Amino acid sequence: MNGTERPIAWIETVAEADATGALQRAYKRAGDPTSGNVDHIMKIHSLHPASLIDHMHLYKTLMYAESPLSRAQREMIAVVVSAINRCEY
Repeated sequence: MNGTERPIAWIETVAEADATGALQRAYKRAGDPTSGNVDHIMKIHSLHPASLIDHMHLYKTLMYAESPLSRAQREMIAVVVSAINRCEY
């Protein structure tokens, strides 16, 4: 590292093709309906499928539930927070 690079955390995940049982069911709920691919941000929960379902529920509540903020405003807030946090995904 040259001092400006930030380390990226590494979290063990389970690939879609290797998922069984509760994880396979969670991946089916979280995956892209066309390809079956699961976003990396959701795969970080692959060692604890219940937390993947909870994450999905939280996201859907924050982004789609009734709120004084529009969907566009919520997305803008998410972009700003990600930028401040130097989120690379």
